[in-house]
Amino acid sequence: MAEDLSKQVEEKNKSIQLLIDEVKKVIVGQDYMLERLIIGLLANGHVLVEGVPGLAKTTIVKTIAEAIHTGFQRIQFTPDLLPADLTGTQIYMPKDGTFSVKKGPIFSNIILADEINRAPAKVQSALLEAMQERQITIGETTFKLEEPFLVMATQNPIEQEGTYPLPEAQVDRFMLKLKITYPSKSEEKEIMRKIAMRTDMSVNPVITPQDILSAREVIDKIEMRPEVEDYIVDIIHATRYPEEFGLDIKNLIHYGASPRATIYLNQASKAHAFLQGQHFVKPHDIKSVAYDILRHRILLTYEAEAEEMTTDDVIKLILDSINVP
Repeated sequence: MAEDLSKQVEEKNKSIQLLIDEVKKVIVGQDYMLERLIIGLLANGHVLVEGVPGLAKTTIVKTIAEAIHTGFQRIQFTPDLLPADLTGTQIYMPKDGTFSVKKGPIFSNIILADEINRAPAKVQSALLEAMQERQITIGETTFKLEEPFLVMATQNPIEQEGTYPLPEAQVDRFMLKLKITYPSKSEEKEIMRKIAMRTDMSVNPVITPQDILSAREVIDKIEMRPEVEDYIVDIIHATRYPEEFGLDIKNLIHYGASPRATIYLNQASKAHAFLQGQHFVKPHDIKSVAYDILRHRILLTYEAEAEEMTTDDVIKLILDSINVP
């Protein structure tokens, strides 16, 4: 059984590596963001990316869509955007007195929701409902969204003007939250050369949406030992009751992670193991994705902010304190 699963992982992993290699023809650096987007795609989750403009966020997600040969839509969120601009609307046809449905840009496979925190709450809610339910209702008709369906939302750092912070309950629907930074000096030099030499920035479709769906089926079978499952539950539990794990940080945490974090940590660590070519999950896989799963699910107190503690600092304290199986 383990041998069969190992062969399936090896076989499906090849097509995903083809995808990663094709995207890297265009994208310089940003390996972390690329790997996490692939994990989101494979684990059937959505990704929230925080970072300043100009870090290739749009390019990377558009390139992934091209390499999978699937639909892509970029939606620029603005303060005057309406929910119907996203989901679509009914149009009255005076000739025969009926209504025709005009689908919005959300009806695609890979969506870039750019600057999501510049749009008002109603629009944010419409997007997050589509993410959760995988369907859109226009008038009295409900439409299922095609799989694979991935939303990568970007948000500006909160201190920028004209932003509406996403409520915690809505942020919780994103599987991963990434914080991305500037490229290294060598990467920046390579980017500059590529642009200056007008290097061909196009990619070829190397896999199909069906390859993603069949890889998901294999990932679902990836083994997780009971002690590794306990490790995941302990990490989440420690965000709520740190004193049970000998951690004196209760005064720093206002709210711990929700049960959705447990589910997503399980799914994302399986996808991470798959990308490493493993047919079972190691504690290292859990640690690798824990920050991205938890950083938007732990709400810190004012005391933590006064001490200049970040959620990443708290997650590190938790991971360092829990026994690794």
